[in-house]
Amino acid sequence: MFTLIFLFLLLNIPLLLASFTYSRCFWKMKKTEDKDENLVSSCIFFIRTVQWPVEKEYFNNILNIQTSNDNYKFALSLAFTVDEVNRNSDLLPNKSLEFGLSDINCKDVIQLYISNMLFEHDHSVIPNYVCSEDIECVVMLTGPNWATSAVLGTIMNIYKSQQILQLTYGPFHPILSDNEKFPHLYQMAPQDTSLVLAMVSIILHFRWNWVGLAISDDDQGTQFLSHLRREMEKNAVCFAFVNTIPANMKLYMPRAELYYNQIMTSSTNVVIIYGDTDSTLAVSFRMWESLGIQRIWVTTSQWDVTTSKRDFTLDSSLGKLAFAHHHGEISGFKNFVQTLNPLKYTDEYLASLEWMNFNCEGSAPNCKTLRNFSSNTSVDCLVVETFDMAFIDSCYDVYNAVYAFAHAMNEILHQQRDSQPMDNGKGHGSSCLKVLHSFLRKTHFTNPIGDRVNMNQKEELQAEYDIFQIWNFPQGLGLKVKIGEFNPYFQQGQQLHLYEDIIEWATGSRQMLPSVCSADCGPGFRKSWQEGMAVCCFQCSPCPENEISNETNVDQCMKCPEDQYANTEQNQCIHKAVIFLTYQDTLGMALALIALCFSAFTALVLVVFVKHHDTPIVKANNQKLSYILLISLIFCFLCPLLFIGHPNSATCILQHITFGVVFTVAVSTVLAKTVTVLLAFKVTAPGRKMRSFLVSMAPNYIIVICTLIQFIVCAVWLRASPPFVDIDTHSEHGHIIIVCRKGSVTAFYCVLGYLACLALGSFIVAFLSKSLPDTFNEAKLLTFSMLVFCCVWITFLPVYHSTKGKVMVAVEIFSILASSAGILGCVFIPKCYIILLRPDRNSLQKIRKKLSSKTDIS
Repeated sequence: MFTLIFLFLLLNIPLLLASFTYSRCFWKMKKTEDKDENLVSSCIFFIRTVQWPVEKEYFNNILNIQTSNDNYKFALSLAFTVDEVNRNSDLLPNKSLEFGLSDINCKDVIQLYISNMLFEHDHSVIPNYVCSEDIECVVMLTGPNWATSAVLGTIMNIYKSQQILQLTYGPFHPILSDNEKFPHLYQMAPQDTSLVLAMVSIILHFRWNWVGLAISDDDQGTQFLSHLRREMEKNAVCFAFVNTIPANMKLYMPRAELYYNQIMTSSTNVVIIYGDTDSTLAVSFRMWESLGIQRIWVTTSQWDVTTSKRDFTLDSSLGKLAFAHHHGEISGFKNFVQTLNPLKYTDEYLASLEWMNFNCEGSAPNCKTLRNFSSNTSVDCLVVETFDMAFIDSCYDVYNAVYAFAHAMNEILHQQRDSQPMDNGKGHGSSCLKVLHSFLRKTHFTNPIGDRVNMNQKEELQAEYDIFQIWNFPQGLGLKVKIGEFNPYFQQGQQLHLYEDIIEWATGSRQMLPSVCSADCGPGFRKSWQEGMAVCCFQCSPCPENEISNETNVDQCMKCPEDQYANTEQNQCIHKAVIFLTYQDTLGMALALIALCFSAFTALVLVVFVKHHDTPIVKANNQKLSYILLISLIFCFLCPLLFIGHPNSATCILQHITFGVVFTVAVSTVLAKTVTVLLAFKVTAPGRKMRSFLVSMAPNYIIVICTLIQFIVCAVWLRASPPFVDIDTHSEHGHIIIVCRKGSVTAFYCVLGYLACLALGSFIVAFLSKSLPDTFNEAKLLTFSMLVFCCVWITFLPVYHSTKGKVMVAVEIFSILASSAGILGCVFIPKCYIILLRPDRNSLQKIRKKLSSKTDIS
């Protein structure tokens, strides 16, 4: 027994904890039977001032009416408000308010037409018409359906002498705001002037861009569609479908299945419902819910109905998002109702009126305890707790209507005391109507919960909204959680405020179920549209080369700056690596070592020639020209060092100027040696005039003249467009190459062309001299050297233009080293071989002996 009691207390701990917290969540129950006729029924109330005090027993008696629970709540809220006004000593001193229901009670629009006998047969109940001394000003409350108010307003307008003031509760409707048709009608509900903004704001917050819409086929629905379409187009939100539900049932029935299939086949998860709850749209909505269409329904507060025939789990991510006009909380309502009849107005009965307020903490940790309850948890364990009551929008309109009438009558009484009018507010209805109407339209006040109420219908105020998320549960239980607010008076971007912790508790995540036409295009992709597709429906295409997108759903990719490149995922720009041929590179190091080795080897050859300058082989080949050629070759081998390292303006100029000059010296020296050989064998006979040129060292001037011409070409190059440092960002992906541009390409090729002409001239002269006696004759060697030189530079041109970056520089260096090595190897290696390894062949005796032997043979 003790164990059972302990378990029972343990199960009630979550509810006991939650009962001490601030109100944010609502549990509500409905009857197990749905009655469609309740959707189109309305209640009509009359309020008047009386001289005698009104006791609570009066309310208990008048509330014993036969009507549905859906409409009974309006009578209870009216009774509570009238009692609150009567207990307020500052309002209507020495008077009281009382209310009553017409004999038609709560009926639908058709029954109201049938009940027209109210005006045609029983004039005794016409307010403000009977001229008896104990009848005072009376107002009529109609609603919640606008059609009821319109019918009664039209009837009142027909009977001109029987007009009364009419206050409506329920949603605002533009038809009732026509002052010509309804001159004495006041709508207590504010206009939904900012409803479209509120809905679009929450759609954007949850990143929805693909929503459906179901509206009534009337002026109100068309106007809502126009405003909604305009705001959605501004924010790139699209309609998956638009169902315009006709009001005529005969037109609706053949299309009902079409509307159903359109929702079922659509890929959207969000559907907006807007229209009257007493229309065919309401029939469709109840059918869609009963058939289990799993969608997030975005509605207004009048659509806050549960469907008890369906069972949903607490973990379901679907439900309804309802927008209700923001107002404060009214306390003491439950205590008032239960004091009327504690046996009748039990917690279970009040819960069936959808008013039971289950307390949850604003930060929602205690709300999480509700998740411990299974879907089969008994409803009885909920309603036995201490609950408060929460007004819905229509009941809040009744609340404000009573206070508006009370404040207007209070002003009339104050004026009566000051001016002492003749009839003291009694008598003819036209007088009472005129006075009350004039005061009521100027009435503005702050109600007891702190909300401002202005009865001037010409002033259009922006409505504020509370946003609720609603689920249906077994046994008619519904969970209604306030998840945010919308205030149009805040600046854009701050108008919507959502309670992220409540959303996370309710859905398990701070994000709602997605509703998009196309999956998001992630980083590295961009949206691309096809003709005929909606703006929200697109395909994802990879970004073009060297372009990125680092956000989702971008229209255009962003091009990377010149000094950056796109990574392989194309979602980030990476700084390019700056490269040039350095001494740290393997290639640069190898070329530098080769250049130094060849220059050192050339210097060694020069030393050998200087040391053996008295030998015949050195003397026979014009030792001064050999020295000049060897020195120029040393500089040719050292020239590539200018190409290695970080380029700058000085090195860029020196690279090509030094290359052009030293190679001109080398090639012109070869030409001079070739001319010397030719002159030595062709024109050295005694008595010939050309002999004087050979004796006077005239061939040596070839070097000076040819070098001077190259100097002039280089000077013109430097004057016109000298070489400069440039950055190459396109040749190699991911790299910035620092290169030396030639400046004037024409001047560069003039330098190369001039060298080619010298080399070709040397080759031709040497080739013509190859048949001369070969003793110490270097004509053949010079021919081969120029042949190698020309082959290297002819091969250089196509290879140079087919490479990029530092490889291009390496090709140029290799060509310099190869051509220089060709001259060195062809001209000097054979001579060094004889000098160092075959000294016996480097003597006059050996030469004379060889010549004599050749003569004997001949």
